[in-house]
Amino acid sequence: MSTLSAERASNFGIGIQVTDFSNVKLVSSAEAQIRAYYETLYSAWGPQHWWPAHSRFEVIVGAYLTQNTSWTNVDIALRRLREAKLLNLAGIRKVSLARLQNLIRPAGYFRQKAARLKTFIRFVEQRYGGSLTRLFAQPTPSLREELLALNGIGPETADSILLYAGQHPVFVVDTYTRRILERHGLTSAKASYDQVRELCEAALKNVVSPTLPLELKYALAHRPTPLSRTHRTPIAQVYNDMHGLIVNVGKQYCLKSKPRCEQCPLQKYLPRTPIAP
Repeated sequence: MSTLSAERASNFGIGIQVTDFSNVKLVSSAEAQIRAYYETLYSAWGPQHWWPAHSRFEVIVGAYLTQNTSWTNVDIALRRLREAKLLNLAGIRKVSLARLQNLIRPAGYFRQKAARLKTFIRFVEQRYGGSLTRLFAQPTPSLREELLALNGIGPETADSILLYAGQHPVFVVDTYTRRILERHGLTSAKASYDQVRELCEAALKNVVSPTLPLELKYALAHRPTPLSRTHRTPIAQVYNDMHGLIVNVGKQYCLKSKPRCEQCPLQKYLPRTPIAP
């Protein structure tokens, strides 16, 4: 029998005892289990080349637009901005608020999001002279606090900007992450965003990605871009890949209703006894 440590369980407001796992070695901690998830998924699917964007600024705009909507809607809004040649700092600064609202309307909450994008532009120009390079040269903790202080930026948006636009080593926790970890008994709905983020970061900080056979081809959710292929530190690359892999699990198998556990690569890690919600 394997039990999560009392300290870890206390931190996450849970008391979980895993009595049996199918076709997998028992693990003694949540961190070890998350590492096993990464190795399993990476070996099965390879790197996922996140974020699907062509520039750092496109990542930032996408991080704002994806709030409370599907990526399909965000993609339409980004395409409209791109076709209008406004998907850059100067473009968003110069365009009228009314036109910006109209262009991003497909992403929903377009009035709020347009105003928040304008706020971000003012922040970068006033604080960093309009330079994203200067912005992302700041230490991760202080820059994260600056981003969180901006209207419309919560922890997930801030971390998406840091990891995918700035290549900072911060793990992004989204709905799929929480759903998978909760269903596997590694955290609870009561855990805060930062508790889940810190758990994942601690689990993955020393991971080395498995060497994959060169002849194998892996299914990707989108085509690689120069930005997705950019150089980043090993730890930032692992956080990048793990988030993309989790998104793949969430979209294909760990559905909100009627999850397809039997086909999921992580099925073997599920406890035989269901975790109470």
